[in-house]
Amino acid sequence: MSVHFSRQSYTPKEIIAGDFPLVTRSGVLAAGQNLKRGAVLGRITASGKFVLSASAASDGSQGVFAILADEEADATAGDVGINFYVTGQFYAPNLTFGAGHTADSTRDTLRDLGIHI
Repeated sequence: MSVHFSRQSYTPKEIIAGDFPLVTRSGVLAAGQNLKRGAVLGRITASGKFVLSASAASDGSQGVFAILADEEADATAGDVGINFYVTGQFYAPNLTFGAGHTADSTRDTLRDLGIHI
């Protein structure tokens, strides 16, 4: 009897990477955004609303703050309510980073917030 083995690759589509406790909160995604689960969010200081964090922003949202928990958040027509993770362990390749951010550039800041990638 011969045994045949095959090699296959597996690419997870999930963003959750471990069993670190998940904590969610709710907030408002600012108009003009259309984001998917795993988007790395920043918070606009003046309004408290969330957007995809971009390193060049100057409204407070340049600082990473949370990860979008909802499957999709479409605020193209106006602000929408969202749920986001403030703690957890996440699979970096399935996260969406805004312009100027990467997993490596945000790892330490996110870890200080209780978000591990």
